Amino acid sequence: MSEDADGGGRSRLSRWLLRPVTAFRNNFLAGLVVVGPIAITLWMIWAFVGWIDSWVMPFVPGYYHPDALIQRWFGQSQWFIAIFGEDVHVNVRGVGVVFFLLFTSLVGWAAKGFIGRSFVAWGERVVARVPIVRSLYNGVKQIAETIFAQQDSKFDKACLVEYPRKGIWAIAFISTNAKGEIDSRIPVDEPIISVFLPTTPNPTSGFLLFVPRHSVIELDMSVEDAAKLVISAGLVYPNGKEAKAAVEGKATPAPADRPA
Repeated sequence: MSEDADGGGRSRLSRWLLRPVTAFRNNFLAGLVVVGPIAITLWMIWAFVGWIDSWVMPFVPGYYHPDALIQRWFGQSQWFIAIFGEDVHVNVRGVGVVFFLLFTSLVGWAAKGFIGRSFVAWGERVVARVPIVRSLYNGVKQIAETIFAQQDSKFDKACLVEYPRKGIWAIAFISTNAKGEIDSRIPVDEPIISVFLPTTPNPTSGFLLFVPRHSVIELDMSVEDAAKLVISAGLVYPNGKEAKAAVEGKATPAPADRPA
């Protein structure tokens, strides 16, 4: 009897000792959910700004660097020496980004004029005579024009397509209707749609697929929600209520005439 009581006492003591550890673990995980995304976002912004600075600042004359300006304007002030000391070098991150934005805007303004367009056309004719540089420049230019210039060319709808075989569905993004030789060579008597099927967890890579219109199931979720679902490998569902209902078996059954 005494041994049972002694064992129960040790069990209660163990639970009492583990209670602070469990509470600390739960609080730490809850704080990590809040702090983690903020810290990673700030770190990515800080690293990206530093990367641009490392490329741009070497082209800026040293006379205009932030540490040179600060030293020239405040380096001899008594209050500055008292706070920072002598011969201090201040690294102001983000100045390269400002120079890059100003320079790019200036180039864009000049390129829209007659002289600028003529100069750009002359430069492209020169580049077109160099075999390797020509292919590289044309490819980069087409990508840049697609991303930045053509604002109407974007993914408007998320969809489901059967990939890599029948019965397995994957999330994709509808690009546009197939045109030209692609549309004429595919032996299907219906519109052909080009879709981009992203990979997980990096949605910037993926596959370009040309599928018949009946094989595409459009989704009501936005492109952003579908991208979150792809990046999170299915862990972040765009609509929590529908996901819970589906798990509990309360979701409405799929129609029998769903296209195959």
